[in-house]
Amino acid sequence: LLQQVAKWGDADVIVYVGCGERGNEMAEIVAEFDELDDPRTGGRLIDRTVIIANTSNMPMMAREASIYTGVTVAEYFRDMGYAAVVIADSTSRWAEALREFASRSGAVPAEEGYPAELSSALAAFYERSGVATTAAGTTGSVTLIGAVSPPGGDMTEPVTAYSERFVRCRWTLDRDLAYGRHYPAVSWSGSFSRDLD
Repeated sequence: LLQQVAKWGDADVIVYVGCGERGNEMAEIVAEFDELDDPRTGGRLIDRTVIIANTSNMPMMAREASIYTGVTVAEYFRDMGYAAVVIADSTSRWAEALREFASRSGAVPAEEGYPAELSSALAAFYERSGVATTAAGTTGSVTLIGAVSPPGGDMTEPVTAYSERFVRCRWTLDRDLAYGRHYPAVSWSGSFSRDLD
C-alpha cells in the first residue's frame, strides 16, 4: 500500500523512512523502488525518492532521530517549492524507541509504559505537515503518512489512539483480504476520515 501511495501520489519528492524495519525488508524496498517505473517522469521511482533506512538492529536513538530526519528532508524540499510526502514506516517503532529511552533515563512511565510526552511528540510530528509559501513566493507542501502497527490489533493502544486524534483519519488493513490476495487490503468498514468534506 505504501509503495502504491509513493508511486501514484501527486508528490514531487517521496521521503520513505524505514524506522525499525528489518534489514532485509529495507533492502527489498530499495530494490523495488529502483525497479518501479515512475508514471510522472518515465524514469525510475527511486530518482525522486529519499530513503532513510534505520534498521531494527541500530541504536534506539537512531530510530528516534530517523522520523525527525525524514520530516526535515521533506521540509527542505518544501522550501524549494516542491510537494513532498513522508512515508513513516512505522511510527509505532519510533514510539517504542521513545519508550525505551524514557525507561533508561528514569522518566515516569505513563500509559502502557510510553513516556508522558508521547501525545505531544506525535502532535509535533504531524503538525509539521502542511502547505507553505516559500521565500521565493512559490508554494510547497509536506504530507505525512505514518504507518501504525498496533500490537495484537488493539486499536485503543496509545500510538494508534493519539495518531487518530491528530490525523483524524485511518486506513485499516484487513488480514482476511490480504490472505485472499486482495490488494490493497484496505478494510472499507474499518477505515474513516473525520474531515470527509
